[in-house]
Amino acid sequence: MRQPLRFFLALVLSCFFSSAQNNDATFENANAAYNAAQFEKAVMLYKEILEAGDHSAALYYNLANSYYRLNQVGESIFYFEKARQLDPKDEDLNINIVFAQNMAIDAVEVLPKSQITLLSEKIFTLFSSEGWAYFIVVCSWILAILWGLYVWNKVPIIKRSFFISAILAGVILIFSVSVAFVKSSNEDNTFYGILFNEKLAVWAEPNTRAEVLFLLHEGTKVQMLDKLQEWQKIRIANGSEGWVKDGEIRDLKGFK
Repeated sequence: MRQPLRFFLALVLSCFFSSAQNNDATFENANAAYNAAQFEKAVMLYKEILEAGDHSAALYYNLANSYYRLNQVGESIFYFEKARQLDPKDEDLNINIVFAQNMAIDAVEVLPKSQITLLSEKIFTLFSSEGWAYFIVVCSWILAILWGLYVWNKVPIIKRSFFISAILAGVILIFSVSVAFVKSSNEDNTFYGILFNEKLAVWAEPNTRAEVLFLLHEGTKVQMLDKLQEWQKIRIANGSEGWVKDGEIRDLKGFK
């Protein structure tokens, strides 16, 4: 029974590495097409990698740049936002996304944030959700080692220093778990999307007899709050809310 199992594992690993090599080759070809100003070809090749199930900040970033060169506002902003989800601290990405947003018709002013909100955002964006998970594991190991050294050591002064260090590590661990939990909860319960309608009316209530509050255009980032049949309640960056009907809003939590 072991021989077939080994053969199966070897086959799976072979397929995995072959797929990875194919994606790497396609990525290089897509980059070459982009550098040759063949932006439509570059988009096609980048999308092939996405279809194969490979997702990365670099892939989304290059795809967004390709769409930007093709003047496709919605697609460009969508994939820049996807890249920023995976790598929020990339300076080039944050600069390019501003250029892409300048192509959009709607210039939505962002609400000013309090110092507490800004501090919270800095803490949450120190690591991705996966990064916080790794950090928690490292803190757990450090705490276990420090506690073991405290228990094992017999010299009072050194024992006391290990005890204090273990307490500090425990506090950092509890803080990290709390941050990771809040970050994960916020991400699970907050939904953003990019508008792909050329022009869309935002209504005060979910019916066409209500007042039209304002108009939105392709490329605007919205927060999706609620849904009622063909109506969706949204909020934009300046805090304005309303209902849209048949809005083509692509969820940023999707992979494509």
